[in-house]
Amino acid sequence: MLVLGRSQVETLLKMDALIDALAAAMADLSAGRASAPDRVAARVPERDGFLAAMPGFVPSAGVLMSKLVSLFPHNAGTLLPTHQALIVVFDPDTGKPVALLDGTAITAARTGACSALSAQLLAREDATVLAVLGTGVQARSHARAMCRVRPITQVRVAGRDVAKAAALAEELKSVLEADVRVASTYAEALDGADIAAATTHAVEPVVRRPWLTPGVHITSVGYNPAGREVDAATIASALVCVESRQAVLAPFPAGSNDLLIPIRDGLITADHVHAELGELITATRPGRTSPDQITLYKSVGVAVQDAAAAALVVTAAREQAMGEEITLR
Repeated sequence: MLVLGRSQVETLLKMDALIDALAAAMADLSAGRASAPDRVAARVPERDGFLAAMPGFVPSAGVLMSKLVSLFPHNAGTLLPTHQALIVVFDPDTGKPVALLDGTAITAARTGACSALSAQLLAREDATVLAVLGTGVQARSHARAMCRVRPITQVRVAGRDVAKAAALAEELKSVLEADVRVASTYAEALDGADIAAATTHAVEPVVRRPWLTPGVHITSVGYNPAGREVDAATIASALVCVESRQAVLAPFPAGSNDLLIPIRDGLITADHVHAELGELITATRPGRTSPDQITLYKSVGVAVQDAAAAALVVTAAREQAMGEEITLR
């Protein structure tokens, strides 16, 4: 069995290739070719956390795998990430375990890359101003990924802690060819933004309809069992796209409060979900229809994304003779 650590995964996983691989995986999922059952989770109520299992099979990538991922929101602001994961890859012909790899880096990269894919499909082609809401791992991933798919010239960083937002802005200045600045509030960051990447563990919405500019594309990947990132007015007025209708509308821990709460309150119905990314990729559903239309991609994470990323990593590791081979006895 091939074993790959986090630094090795980060070295091997290339963002542009990942975005392309995710497009194929999402098309497979929407067409029913891929398998990604709803995640199951063991809760840790006293820490507001859980450990989830996410198996997935993507035939076009030739990969069968399962991810074990923990989400402990109280890790925010500590040395530990809120999401930590391991991935086991199996031979899809025999079921033999063939690789064990760090899943924390893959989770960060594939989430940002799929948001970038949504921007590639839905954001205006002339989008230049990016608002990044949040200061954690996903904020970093999204800032880098969005700059790969749109001509971003300005990045605004906002978070609950202005000092952390300033530190992230300084970090991003060294890796992005854009003007990176700190916004003192979420509203300030969103004012005039063409793309908004919400990456928080917010209880109260950090994306609110009065703060948005016509034509903005919003991506929301944050999760908090007690809250939501996007207010109901934004959800109701936006063209809403998701990875999987089944996943985003499922009960805990798979679904999204951002959609489930306004459905519960009667403000929208499940039919308000316009399309899955895979349907946009295959053009079975239309995307943006006007420059002023607000579009929104709500992500809950699906296993085919991890599978596509894991396949890229394992293939690159074999080609570059990277990692350690072990035998389980």
